[in-house]
Amino acid sequence: MKLQPDNSGAHQGITAYGSAFVEVNGIRYTHSIIVMPEGPVRAWPAPSFAALTHACFQDLIQTLSGSAMIELLLFGSGARLRFPSPQLMTPFVERNIALETMDSHAACRTYNILAAEGRRVAAALLVGPDA
Repeated sequence: MKLQPDNSGAHQGITAYGSAFVEVNGIRYTHSIIVMPEGPVRAWPAPSFAALTHACFQDLIQTLSGSAMIELLLFGSGARLRFPSPQLMTPFVERNIALETMDSHAACRTYNILAAEGRRVAAALLVGPDA
């Protein structure tokens, strides 16, 4: 699905997505990524929902810690809505980061809206044919 482009250039915007890709500011990614309004898009070593581990979420925490304070993390769980185990979500609660889980396409749309509003949001998106 092609999304309306954000012409302001003020933040990283998701410009398109499909069954096995996400496009950020016109650059296509076919692997899982972490997107924040400012800074580069980062690869996320989480190839699929079934492969999620504590280490995947620790990597995510490390990435978020190195940026401006994020108040909300959108977790895109792949092609369908699935919830990670509560143990994987605990580090976010401990750091006062709200975590919302939705399918990756819904996370893309929600991220764009919140980023355009100037919210301190990040999206961790499972992307790829097995996501």
